[in-house]
Amino acid sequence: HAFAELPLRLADFGVLHRNEASGALTGLTRVRRFQQDDAHIFCRESQIKDEVRGVLEFIDYAYRIFGFTYELKLSTRPEKYLGDLATWEKAEAALTEALNEFGKPWQINEGDGAFYGPKIDISVSDALKRKFQCATLQLDFQLPDRFNLGYSAEDEAKTERPVMIHRAILGSVERMFAILLEHYKGKWPFWLSPRQAIVCPVSEKSQPYALQVRDHIYRAGYYVDVDTTDRKIQKKVTTSNFEIKNPHYFYCPMLLVILPTVYYSW
Repeated sequence: HAFAELPLRLADFGVLHRNEASGALTGLTRVRRFQQDDAHIFCRESQIKDEVRGVLEFIDYAYRIFGFTYELKLSTRPEKYLGDLATWEKAEAALTEALNEFGKPWQINEGDGAFYGPKIDISVSDALKRKFQCATLQLDFQLPDRFNLGYSAEDEAKTERPVMIHRAILGSVERMFAILLEHYKGKWPFWLSPRQAIVCPVSEKSQPYALQVRDHIYRAGYYVDVDTTDRKIQKKVTTSNFEIKNPHYFYCPMLLVILPTVYYSW
């Protein structure tokens, strides 16, 4: 690659495994097999600040949609690390500058960086106020060097070493799912709900039209169900959990009642 092609951003949702001690396993928040939205950004040293700030803005955008508040921590050089001290200081300075420009409060987490570089950890709290790391951003000067990566510099006679940024926005999807379950207390927002609407005909006569409504909404790209049982409409409303009266039924954000009247075909 040439300098003009950087930054190069590569991302995927991949399955990861971590040999956690059995006593540390906790529901969905700490597991041995999980999925993560991994991404790696290869950039020039002069692009570090802008790329880091861009990732932080991406995290802020996603977490504001969820309604999360979060904490930022800069984890610095651990006791055992790869590389030289000057490179570490340069990496920590780049992350510090990006955090300051981002403009949100942050803290130093001394000595908790990865062995290959400093990192920014983003943590959110569950319903019990326990903090969990979700998003992460790690600066890596070491692996590009060990894999002998290079790109053609502006002076074509020179080859320069890129910097690699590891980043995850959700982190462990399983952990994020667990925190979201508690955060919304079962009342998923419409855009995230696995059942966005339920169609409830009030009588058997209303059922054919109710099925048409269901199909029309489904074709529009929404998750919809229909209650064709012979229960009274009051019972259908309760069991759809529209009013959160029955904890054994999944909450549905939208209830569509089909009255016995004149119907039209779509």
